[in-house]
Amino acid sequence: MRRDILQGGEKTITANFANVIHGLNANHLTDQVIQRSKRMILDTLGVGLLGTSTEVCHKVTQYSKIYSSDISSTIWGHLDFRLPPLYAAFVNGVAVHSMDFDDTWHPATHPSGAVLPAVIALSEAFPQKKKISGLNLLLAFNVGIEVQGRLLRFSSEARNIPKRFHPPTVVGTMGSAAACAKLLALDQLKCKNALAIAASYAGAPLANAATQTKPLHVGNAAKHGLEAACLASQGLQGNKQILDMESGIGAFYTDYNPQTLPTLQSYPWLLDQQDVAIKRFPAHLGTHWVADAALSVRRKLVESSDKLLPLDKIEKVILKVPEVKYVNRPSPTSEHEARHSFQFVACSALLDGSVSVQSFTSENVHRPALQELLCKTQLEHPADNTPSFESLYCEVSVMLRDSNTVSDRCDTFYGHWRKPLKKEDLEKKFQSNACSVLPAEATEGIIETVYNLEKVEDCSVLSTFLSGQSARALLEKLRFL
Repeated sequence: MRRDILQGGEKTITANFANVIHGLNANHLTDQVIQRSKRMILDTLGVGLLGTSTEVCHKVTQYSKIYSSDISSTIWGHLDFRLPPLYAAFVNGVAVHSMDFDDTWHPATHPSGAVLPAVIALSEAFPQKKKISGLNLLLAFNVGIEVQGRLLRFSSEARNIPKRFHPPTVVGTMGSAAACAKLLALDQLKCKNALAIAASYAGAPLANAATQTKPLHVGNAAKHGLEAACLASQGLQGNKQILDMESGIGAFYTDYNPQTLPTLQSYPWLLDQQDVAIKRFPAHLGTHWVADAALSVRRKLVESSDKLLPLDKIEKVILKVPEVKYVNRPSPTSEHEARHSFQFVACSALLDGSVSVQSFTSENVHRPALQELLCKTQLEHPADNTPSFESLYCEVSVMLRDSNTVSDRCDTFYGHWRKPLKKEDLEKKFQSNACSVLPAEATEGIIETVYNLEKVEDCSVLSTFLSGQSARALLEKLRFL
């Protein structure tokens, strides 16, 4: 436990975090942080809307209907169905991660899905006379992202792809609590308690990756962070040194080494330094290197995109990837297993010349041609290929029966933070995802609102669009500063 006196007279790391959470304001936000976070928000809303159509989202929605309250929040994609804020955060959080289509950061976590559903649900719970502005929402969202990034940097092992627990269940829960504490304008003591309470909700084993339970990790992070902030607002207390102790958040990391945050003067946001990766198809981030390398190999093997891959001429497919046990699935039997399979994504890319939402349907997972190619696919783990989203690579080699080998390598896929999606491609992804659930007017309304979020007087307009309400009905509500 740290007992030294920190900057500003704070006695603990936890107090330091609480003071920063309480003290950050809209003037601290930089233009780049605002632009990057708006991209994250738009992408998260899109994958969340698409996720409302999944089986796992239907199940948690049905379960959550047993809860009711005088205060309610929007369930994305539903015009006439609302839930209490906690369960709206839960259901919408599950929707965001239901297809593993949400953003990924470094060190490894899914930052937005744990925070955005919570702050949107909470913003709807405020009385009408106390409107939450788009700038308030942006600030709270960024506080939640920042806390996650800072906590992840307290451990070197967190820089690698996880092995034991799913990071959003730990840092996502803490980030959600911090974001909601900010939106509730809690004082420093209550911010400390919100973090302490959230820590007791934290953690879920990685064994549930590639199952219907994994999306619950993000839904629970959103819900539990919101619940922790609400309980703290009522005066519930927890350990005031939760970030300082090995038996606190340190329980999740063998090399936990907490540090103080920078001073509030000219605060340096991590999102300014480290952008997120935005996915082009719904699967584990590691498979995106595999897809780009496999697509390059296919272009060498097949003269035109509409031609079939010559399966009978292929002897073997070798994938050189880092050793990540839960993404090594040679024979996936479900969409969730396929999304966590280096082999499946490589074979889909080789066969089809693309990887998309449709790639993971049951029909495509079980088709004979793909099963045949999977049987020919092997993994290799070069010593220099470390399991980190910052440094990993993928090399795909197709060995032909005529003794020729066709290979290609991907060091940075399109969508990675080193090669971010262009604005038009991000919008295409959002529109493709959202239009399956919402009318075109609502979809366009979300884009316009997010792009102007710092100017929106009442952010409830975003929830109105998310429910599917027509843009024409919102002309009076949509007012920019």
